[in-house]
Amino acid sequence: MSMHRAMHCRLDEDLGPLTHFLRQQGVPHRITEERDRQVIWTRDEVDGEIVRGIYAQGVPAPTAPQRPPRRGVRSQLAWQQMLRLMPVTLAVLLITAVVALITGLGTRIPTIALFTFTPVTPAGYIAPAPDMTQWWRLIAPMFLHFGWMHLAFNALWYWELGRRIELRSGGGWLLGLTLLFALVSNTAQWLFSGPVLFGGLSGVLYGLLGYCWLYQLLAPNVHFDLPKGVVAMMLGWLVLCLSGVVTLLGFGAIANAAHVGGLLIGCLCGAAAGALQRTR
Repeated sequence: MSMHRAMHCRLDEDLGPLTHFLRQQGVPHRITEERDRQVIWTRDEVDGEIVRGIYAQGVPAPTAPQRPPRRGVRSQLAWQQMLRLMPVTLAVLLITAVVALITGLGTRIPTIALFTFTPVTPAGYIAPAPDMTQWWRLIAPMFLHFGWMHLAFNALWYWELGRRIELRSGGGWLLGLTLLFALVSNTAQWLFSGPVLFGGLSGVLYGLLGYCWLYQLLAPNVHFDLPKGVVAMMLGWLVLCLSGVVTLLGFGAIANAAHVGGLLIGCLCGAAAGALQRTR
């Protein structure tokens, strides 16, 4: 049976308390050595999330031996663990899904108007400038998606990147980064394209990608150790979008300014946080 690579740590680190606790909780796993590291393997990604979460939060104090939980109990424990460790990641995805439903994935004009960067005028046009009394509009477009592919792609990548930051630095930090990257990427797109309809999490995603990328270069850690090729693939996609090829292939207009703006602010924040962590 194939195993999932959950995490790795130093060769001299004592993993006895962790593996003992995992056995108590009925989480199947094994530990191997690769070069100068210990690698923890689990049955699937859900168990991997549990292992990384317990490792990040610290192994609880030993308890009396318990019987391994049944499959239904294990699934409940997994969800409880994810809700405890990744509430912001799950909340953003839930809000995004709700907005997708009420806007009909970009087909219901009255509800779409609630999430545009600038208000919609009584005549039905998008206003040329933001209304600062409706400050929430500066963030709102990140929840707006147009089609199932747009929603699924962005949701999967927010789950992949957001949970890493939340497990490493906490929900408050992820929320702050998400709001900042949304503000910068949305503003960049409005400055570039003017009062047009745009939306999606992709500007935030490029910000989270840049944050993890630069942070990992300066202060490597298990959470931001992205699979090989992820950064190159995302940057390659950005170049294709900027070239206009993606639009020509019929994928619609791309918010390139939001992508670039998000990536730049993400790299800046990642470099600053990584450098600060390195000095510590």
